[in-house]
Amino acid sequence: MWDSMIAKVKAAIYHQERKQEHEESPFFLVVREILSARWSKSNTPLHCLAHSLNPRFYSTQWLQEAPNHVPLHRDQEISSLREKCFQRYFTNDVERRKVKEEYACFSAGFREFGSVDSLNDRGLMEPAIWWVSYGASTPLIQSLALKVLGHPCSSSCYERNWSTYSFIQSLKRNKIAPQRVEDLVFVHSNLRLLSRRTPQYNVGETKMWDVGGDAFDSLEGSGILEIANLSLDEPDLEAMIFTDEGDGNDDEFLEDPTQ
Repeated sequence: MWDSMIAKVKAAIYHQERKQEHEESPFFLVVREILSARWSKSNTPLHCLAHSLNPRFYSTQWLQEAPNHVPLHRDQEISSLREKCFQRYFTNDVERRKVKEEYACFSAGFREFGSVDSLNDRGLMEPAIWWVSYGASTPLIQSLALKVLGHPCSSSCYERNWSTYSFIQSLKRNKIAPQRVEDLVFVHSNLRLLSRRTPQYNVGETKMWDVGGDAFDSLEGSGILEIANLSLDEPDLEAMIFTDEGDGNDDEFLEDPTQ
């Protein structure tokens, strides 16, 4: 799925740049590097465990979507990383063997998991709701699934929020009350979301302004993508990059405590 997504992104970029397949696109090279880094960061044992415990990826609907879709217990890479998680979560040999038996029943549709409702709802229900409804016979794997599937898969949203905090409450504006800062961050973040519904979002000087965080820079070239990618992993550096550098009137600004 990730490879297919990168191929579609490449096709869109090459179409926009009017390039042939054999030509090189500096913009796409940067995009591909960012996407590959995102995949490497998300391809961890814990992510694979969550992937393995999602009933959707064993449903008939999902398996029939593409010829290369297979149940996750038949995927060698995911099975290897899932085993690492089992070994870490369950140090007791007896308990770990019990968990493997429960996972085998779930993944292959044995025993209670083979009922018509259980199989049909795999691709229709939310994963957590499905486990609450049908996982009572496998308490260990049910408890693990509810814990793992309840976590967000990325912290990028939180890190972008921290960046917005740094943008609003900086060294130049350090006397703002905490509640006022929270209110401004809330308004700022929701303005980003609302701006995507406006016709001006794709035109003008401020087009796609939320992509660049708080930089408000031009989107020409690939430099802004490199900064945006950096901001996901290094919020401190992002705060330094995106902080307003002023217009030469810093002394006047600092003398007035109301600014």
